[in-house]
Amino acid sequence: MPTNFSNKVAILADLWINYRQDKEFADFIEYNDLGLPLAYFINTELVKPEDQAVMYVEETFNILCTALNLDIEGEYETLNDMFDKAGQEE
Repeated sequence: MPTNFSNKVAILADLWINYRQDKEFADFIEYNDLGLPLAYFINTELVKPEDQAVMYVEETFNILCTALNLDIEGEYETLNDMFDKAGQEE
């Protein structure tokens, strides 16, 4: 079962808040300069997930999965869950 939207939003918000200064993620953060903050704002309920915002969040999450060599259709609950699963596949 794929990751649900609320988990995608929480995962991306966690990444943006806790890793945006991390040099390891610099290129990812820079490239996803819309999707990550949008996920944060949706997660904190500052904005509603309108269609275009959902599109950016979905694209950013798919790019994260690809960057971590994880299945886009996989089920992930947290960012740490994704990191753990990425570490198992190496």
